[in-house]
Amino acid sequence: MIQIDDKLISEDIFSEEFVCNLSKCKGACCVEGDVGAPLDKDELEILDSIFDKIKPYLTPEGIKSVEEIGTWTTDPMDGLYVTPMVDNRECAYVTFDEKGITKCGIEKAYEDGAIDWQKPISCHLYPIRVKEYSTFKALNYDVWSVCSDACALGKELQVPVYKFLKTPLIRKYGEEFYGVLSEVAEEWKKEYGS
Repeated sequence: MIQIDDKLISEDIFSEEFVCNLSKCKGACCVEGDVGAPLDKDELEILDSIFDKIKPYLTPEGIKSVEEIGTWTTDPMDGLYVTPMVDNRECAYVTFDEKGITKCGIEKAYEDGAIDWQKPISCHLYPIRVKEYSTFKALNYDVWSVCSDACALGKELQVPVYKFLKTPLIRKYGEEFYGVLSEVAEEWKKEYGS
């Protein structure tokens, strides 16, 4: 682990390579799993306030799920905040294109200018998962079999996780943090990289 300010960063973020390959996985991360996407506490109010604006972008099943469960819920295992799901399957905010590839309805609304919030930061940051402790945050690389095609494409294109996630890392922690992270990654690569 490497520490930058109050963040402990797994070295896997420098060593592992990753580029989403939607043509292969079809966005399985939005469909697979036993709970919805993790949410930060400050995102709950955002979801409540934008629901009417994103509703036209959602599937009828997603709308029904949100109207029955709420714009967010809690994970029954740990009590953390998560997005609701449709029949314990896909995220209630997911949509599907004509090829069956998932797209976030929230992100579609953002791209159309209907809202000014892109999507939950946990989705934007994936495959980095952030765990918050009382005095620090741990940034870890999450390995999930549905992302094997993303790992293969990342390796082929030689894109480390931290470079693939430049935009969401800056969104979450700022330009200055990302600059330091990049410098640390380059030093790490000189010392440990192949």
